[in-house]
This record gives sequence, C-alpha cells and structure tokens, in this order.
Amino acid sequence: MSTPETAQQIDERVVDRFQLKALIEACLVVEEGVAGIRDVDLGMMMGTGMVPGPFARADFRGLDDVLAAIERVGFEPPVILRRLVAQGRFGAKSGQGFYPYPQPDAGWEGEPVKLDTRGDLAILWLDNPPANSLGPTVVEALERAWKQVEGAARAMIVASPNPALWSAGADIKAFTQMDAESGRDLLERSHALFRAWESSRVMTIAAVNALALGGGCEIAMACDVRIAGYSASFGQPEIALGLIPGFGGTQRLPRLVGPAKALEMNTVGEPISAEEAFEYGLVNRLTADHELFDTALAWARKFAGQAPVALEQIKRVSHAGELDEGIEAEKAGFINAFTSEDAREGISAFVSKRKPEFKGR
Repeated sequence: MSTPETAQQIDERVVDRFQLKALIEACLVVEEGVAGIRDVDLGMMMGTGMVPGPFARADFRGLDDVLAAIERVGFEPPVILRRLVAQGRFGAKSGQGFYPYPQPDAGWEGEPVKLDTRGDLAILWLDNPPANSLGPTVVEALERAWKQVEGAARAMIVASPNPALWSAGADIKAFTQMDAESGRDLLERSHALFRAWESSRVMTIAAVNALALGGGCEIAMACDVRIAGYSASFGQPEIALGLIPGFGGTQRLPRLVGPAKALEMNTVGEPISAEEAFEYGLVNRLTADHELFDTALAWARKFAGQAPVALEQIKRVSHAGELDEGIEAEKAGFINAFTSEDAREGISAFVSKRKPEFKGR
C-alpha cells in the first residue's frame, strides 16, 4: 500500500520525466532548424505555462545533471546537450549553458551595467530591467566600466543576459524629466564614450541576441563588430516619438548600410531582422542563438592576439574625418527635435499608450 510520501515521490519522478522529455523534444526542434532556443522557450511558456521554458530550466538545474538524468532514465541524449556539456557549458553555475550568464566582478553585482572581466577580455552586460533602457544611470555605469576596461583589456563584448531583449533604447520616462540642457549633457557624454570606443585600441564587439532598438541599436553600431543571433532585430523607431536618433544613428547607420537604407530605417522606424541586417552590412556575422556568446568570445580572443598599436591606428583612421562633423550636426538636430511640441506630444503619447497627434511645430 502506497503512502502519501511514496505517491509524492512517484509524482515527482513523473514530472521530472516529462520535463526531461520536453527538453529532448525542444533540442530536436533546434537541431532540425525549426526554431531557435529563445523561440522555443517563449513558445512553451506562452503555450503550455511551463515557466521557465525547457532550456532556461535546464540551465538552472545544471546541464551536466540533466544529461545524467536523461541517461539514467534510458532516453537518448540530444546532440546539442552532449556537446554543451563536453564544452564545460553546464548552465548558470558555469556562466554559460543554452544561455550566457553574467559573472560580474566584485562591486558590480547590482549595477545596471555589470562588468565581467575574464583575463584580457571584458564583458559589459546591459542589465537594466525590464527593457535595458538607456538613461543617465546606465550611461554613467558604462562610463565607469569603460574607465576600468581601457588600458586593462584587449577586447570588450557588450551583451545582454535577457533572452528576449538586448536594449529597447533610451529611457523615455527619463526623457520626460529632461530639459534641453540635461538632454544635451546626456548626448555629449554618450557620444564622447562611443567615440572613445572607436578610437581605442580595445576592440569592441556587440553580441546582439534579441531586440536592439533606438539607443540599443546605436550602442551596437558604436562597437567595432556586431555579431547577431538569428533571433535579433535592429531598428531606429525614434521618428514615432517625434525625435531623431541622437546617439549616432543618423551617422553610423548610413556608413554601415548605405544612405538609402539608413534613410528608410530612420524615417519609417520599423525594425529589420537579423538576416536583413546581415544582408545590408549592419551585422558582421550571424550565428545560432546558443552559439552567439561563444562566437563573440572567439572573435574577442582573436582580436586580443592582434598588435594593439596597429588596431588602434586602423580604427582611428577608419573613423577620421566627416564623422565628427556629422555627429555635431546630429546633436544639434536632436536638440531641435527634442525641444519641439511634436516631441513633447510623441513622448506623452508613448507614456500614455495612445496615438500621437503631431502638429509640425
């Protein structure tokens, strides 16, 4: 006769087998190219109520433990799981599994940007929930992190631990509290930081795993290289707020994708997929979502082995000339748009979740 304790143990084993089988099937979907890891997790969460999804759940349990459990019950382990475990990617406890996880330096654990130093490489994790939006506190954290990175690291990766969002752009609510002077100060600091990245011997890589919109897209463009997972997308939606891109979007985007496509993206405001971004030259390399961070690390290690002086000079001469003039024009244009009635209406409509009514003044 079974006891309540025995029944509970049986129920737990049934639940465990169900979760293991769900992970196996999810891995097969990814291996066959039907969908990406993020898509499967989100689909399972929305469709079945399995929270977290099978991949995130496995990461937090530990992929080595999951592999052992699958073998113990007699299921055939999926190839992708065996490969990750063989690479030492055990999940959250090791800093990487199906998803990457920050391992911040001491003192950076609670920051909106987490500095994660790994030898001569540095990772700046954008970690400002819920939208990884860019406001004064995030820019200040980026500045402090850069002061520690420059001169100490050979390459830097900008990444997000959020599987659904890289950065949704500027903090619109913070904009409602800014006047022309504070807005200009934020622009000046952001542009100075991005130009410092572009003129430094530290090679910078944006590892974009999801939505990179507005200021998020502009951070990626300020990096030397952009590597994107297939789930990524890029866009400059500022026009919907009655604004213009203010962190370099009117200047770097045409240099990457050409003036015609850049004008379209900046005036229409609709995002493009990772595949389109690669086709137009905004992205250097596409990769499967679960390989994105490893690919970025491989590029960073390659850059770290190059001659620092030569890297610095290549970057300096490549960005010399009219870019600084263009950025000055962009800053002036942004302030003009930011102080307009249209911008106040666009921002107010966004906060109120209604359609804006622009008057052209």
